[in-house]
Amino acid sequence: MLNRKNAPSLKEIDYIDFIEPNKIALNDIVSFYHVPQVANETARFDLYFDAGKCTIKGGTSSFVNGLLLSGTPNKKSTEIEAEISALGGYYETGVGMESAVVSIYCLRENFKEIFDILIDAINNVTFPIEEIEEIVADKKQQFKINQEKVSAISQRIFQSKLFASNEAYSSLMNEEDFENVDRNSLIEYHKKHYLNGLTKVVLVGNIDDATVNHVISQTKPLLSEKQRNYPSQFKNEIGETHIAKEDAVQSAVRIGRILFNKKHEDYIDFLFLNTILGDYFGSRLMSNIREDKGYTYGIGSMVSEFDNTGYFMIATEVGNEVREATINEIKFEMNRLQTELVKQDEIQLIQNYLLGQLLKSADGPYAMMDLFLSAEAQNFDLDFYNTVIDKIKSISAERIQMLAKKYLNWEDMTIVTAG
Repeated sequence: MLNRKNAPSLKEIDYIDFIEPNKIALNDIVSFYHVPQVANETARFDLYFDAGKCTIKGGTSSFVNGLLLSGTPNKKSTEIEAEISALGGYYETGVGMESAVVSIYCLRENFKEIFDILIDAINNVTFPIEEIEEIVADKKQQFKINQEKVSAISQRIFQSKLFASNEAYSSLMNEEDFENVDRNSLIEYHKKHYLNGLTKVVLVGNIDDATVNHVISQTKPLLSEKQRNYPSQFKNEIGETHIAKEDAVQSAVRIGRILFNKKHEDYIDFLFLNTILGDYFGSRLMSNIREDKGYTYGIGSMVSEFDNTGYFMIATEVGNEVREATINEIKFEMNRLQTELVKQDEIQLIQNYLLGQLLKSADGPYAMMDLFLSAEAQNFDLDFYNTVIDKIKSISAERIQMLAKKYLNWEDMTIVTAG
């Protein structure tokens, strides 16, 4: 019998026994990934397309993605949505810099029926004029609202400066783009990037083999036939840029640089350094700029990845009167990591935190699939995360300092403020 008076023993994390998805090659470059080990009655289905923002200027990629379920010759958008909803399904779409995704969440008993509705909607979308006008009006209104927010302004300009060497990544959507939306261009983009641009198929759920075979047969006509080749060489525009906004009571701050992704030998250890600096609530940036100085409610640093590159960014919003002081404190904390060895108790704290976060992020088949997709995007399998465990447990103060000297130099940073 379980004795609840005694706490369970603690055990160090040495290895995670991941659930590897089943993999089926659909052609030479596109694969289908399936995790059937789901104990409950739910399922998730993702379609990835070569339809990211970098594939075309303006808002075409975003408009097409938002219009995928806008209607077919036989159904209006409201009918498509009502059918999916009546079957207990929920769908969402999204566009990143390099790819776009359509996802369905549902009960597995209704999966096949919902899948057929989705595939029919994507294959036969007619882009009705009234639906185009509605989405353009909605996105235009949101764009205008964002133009009043210093956070959105700074992020836009930061993107343009960060990817200054590549027009496809640095170009920004402007108000005139909403006036120039052309239905024929949307149709052509859909044909090229959706009807011939499927790059990955993902399924999580205890779905029978017959239905899996049905999914494969129905998605094969959409497969991309060409290998995606995204750029790897970027150079950020170094230095400080301020965008004045007279009526703003706060200033947004964005600081960062082009970096790398999982393929780089320093990636895992840099994540450790980044966590110390600003990637958890007890980080040095939070302790200094929020807790000690009271300049902000929140500040954080992050590492974001693309297919062949990545970037590092610090973000916060502060009062206008402490904008320069905040920048000086950020610079101070970066310099401190270059000049002072991190103490062992702080290293151990971050080790425990990161190992706990990794264990939490591997909780269940859905979470494991997300981990797998993150690794697979860089041509790794799930064992990558056991390498992460080993690196986290073996990192030294000297290694952290070396990385800070290599990658946290102020003269390499793009600095954008708005306010």
